[in-house]
Amino acid sequence: MDDHRIWAFEEGLWTGNATHYREAIDDECLMVLPAAPFVMTGGQAIEAVSKTPRWSKIDLSERQIMRPQEGLIVVAYKAVAVKDHSAYEAYCTSTYRRVSHEKWRVVQHQQTLPPPVRA
Repeated sequence: MDDHRIWAFEEGLWTGNATHYREAIDDECLMVLPAAPFVMTGGQAIEAVSKTPRWSKIDLSERQIMRPQEGLIVVAYKAVAVKDHSAYEAYCTSTYRRVSHEKWRVVQHQQTLPPPVRA
């Protein structure tokens, strides 16, 4: 998967509908998010996303891509997401594995909130 397609895929995870998310997340995926229950499996994450509004805008910066072996891609980035005049910021990683020709699924995703700004 080329770099452009990787970033489009990742942006779609933030803005796409529940069907898109269900098709992109592997059942064996593990996620760590900064909200309870914090550690989730793919099925739990898909269920949670299907019940929540999607982000209307996402900006991914500080982008990094590694390909440690054939059929495995790891990305890291800073996300700033917006919906209904509220914003969310996190540092994220995702790992993709190829399940068949040109078909990829997320097998790991993690979000870390930036440290609070001190006055």
